[in-house]
Order: sequence, then structure tokens, then C-alpha cells
Amino acid sequence: MEKEKDIIDFIKAHPLSSSKEIYDGINNSISYATVKRRLTILLEKQYIIQQGNAKTSRYSLSPQYSLFYPIDLNQYYSKEVDDRDILPGYNFSLIPDILSKVSLFSKEELDSLNKLQEKFTRNIAQLTPFEYQKEMERLGIDLSWKSSQIEGNTYSLLETERLLKEKETASGKTKEEAIMLLNHKDALDFITQNPDYLEYLSVSKIENIHSILIKELRVDRNIRTRRVGITGTNYRPIDNEFQIREALEQTCELVNNRTNIFEKALFVLMLLSYIQAFNDGNKRVARIVSNAILIANKYCPISFRSVDSIDYKKAMLLFYEQNNISAFKQIFINQFRFAVETYF
Repeated sequence: MEKEKDIIDFIKAHPLSSSKEIYDGINNSISYATVKRRLTILLEKQYIIQQGNAKTSRYSLSPQYSLFYPIDLNQYYSKEVDDRDILPGYNFSLIPDILSKVSLFSKEELDSLNKLQEKFTRNIAQLTPFEYQKEMERLGIDLSWKSSQIEGNTYSLLETERLLKEKETASGKTKEEAIMLLNHKDALDFITQNPDYLEYLSVSKIENIHSILIKELRVDRNIRTRRVGITGTNYRPIDNEFQIREALEQTCELVNNRTNIFEKALFVLMLLSYIQAFNDGNKRVARIVSNAILIANKYCPISFRSVDSIDYKKAMLLFYEQNNISAFKQIFINQFRFAVETYF
């Protein structure tokens, strides 16, 4: 991306520039042919848009530019929360005007993901039903542990395994931590026993998954009716119940209108966390619903076991604050690869 930065910076400052104007403007050692080749790459990445053809072509940053442009997380978070220039609230145009018109993955990324899915399909074809069930159980333990750890649960992976298999709680842990993990297992059991449940996404189904995940915890059910804040950021989600429901309905429509399963799963992961429809449990719901979509379409589910919890939170906060998916998309790709190579 560093090679295209000069071009991006020039177009940002001089929209509707021709390739010759860009070449003259960046004033460095690369050739005009190289500039044109890099413009083609930027078009493919959806960082820029082209108006006109051939000699009349003019280039501007695309509305989707902020989604994909790589951001250095270390540099971004070197600034304290109050010093970061962020989008302060929910972007009401994000779903209908931007995400509805964009592909989340490049051709290369999709080729890589599809090859991994083909490997998963070959692998499970060689498993007996019992062997497949055991692998799903192993993945489910890892997902319950990591998903809960991201939310601050202190159970270790081995303690989680003992709890989920033998119902034995760990000493020194709270009752709520055990319930959170057991609820994850119940939610996973539900989607594996009803694999078609989230083939079509709806608000009521999202609410049902949330109800399973917060059972016996001191968390309100259904869409929240009061404002919430998020630790570590000044981003503020929607605080109007009717707007929250509308955002969820837009998400469902967006997901249901897509045919690519990877896009469906990633949309859910990002948007259910971003909207923050519930008083608590939003990211847990997002991870379970995303996996339910993968399972419903016979794709490899994701445990997130190898992701660092802080990296996950930083990537998600970047989406909250900048509507930029670059870091989180890479986590999704890496974790899908990890799942295919680790399980089944």
C-alpha cells in the first residue's frame, strides 16, 4: 500500500485528476506507465473511482475508501482516546449508501478463502458423523472460551473444557463467568441442532440468540431503550429504540441480499457489534450469529481461538471510530484459515 500512498494523497487533495496530472503532481521517480498500473490496482481495491474513459478518465477517492484503506493500529492507538479524530456517532448512511454498494473482499482474498473452504469440504467428507461431532465440540469449547475471554471472562481454556464437559466450575471464579460460558454452549448447541435457523436472517432470530446468551445473567432482554457507552472509545451508538430496530432491519436486508457467504458472515460480525442493539452481549451475539450463517451454508465455523483479545478490540474500535474494516477483515480471514487448518 505504501507504493500507492503518494497517488492516494494526491487524489485526495486534487479530486477528478487525470492520470497525467497525477503523474506530474506526485513528482517522484516512478514512470507514467507505473502510475497507470497503480491506478488500476487502486480501482480494483475500490479505493478510487474512475469517471470517463481512456483520455477523458478522471480519478477521485471512492465513497468506500474509508472502509478499506489500511491503517497502522499502533500509530492510530498511540493517540489517547480524546485526541483521536473519530466519527462521534452511528453513521446512518453506512449500510444503505456504502456497504450496500461494495464488495468486502478483493478477488485475491476471495480466491484464498474459497480454497480454504474447498479444503474444509474435502476434510469433512472423510469424517464419520461421530468424528465430525467431536470436532464441532472441540471448536465449540474454543469459541466459548475465546468469545467469553474477549468480554473479560477469566476462565482458562482447560477450565472452560472441564466446565462444558463435566459441569465443574473453577475455584475463584464468579457464578456469572460460568453462566456466560454455559450459555455459549447452549447457543452453539442450538445452531448446530438447527443448522438452517439463520439461513435467512431476521431481527427476531437475532433477539432469540441474544436471549440464549444472556440467560440467567443480569442483562435486559430485547432491544435496549436507553443509552449505552463503550469502554475505550468516544463513539456513541444509536440511543433511539426505533432507530436501533431500523438499523438491525437494514443489516438483515443487506445480509439476506448477498450471495457470498463470507460477506454475510463478516457483515454480521461488524454490524451487530457496531449497532449495539442490546444493553450487553452484542459482540457475543455477533460471533454466534456469524457462525450460524457459516454453519447454515455448510462453511467452516470460526473459533477465534488464536486471535489476541486486545487486537480484536482494537480492530473493532477502529470500525466504530472510522468505519474502517481493514484490520477486522484481516482478523476474519486469518481466523477462517486457522479454523480450517486446526479442526476437522
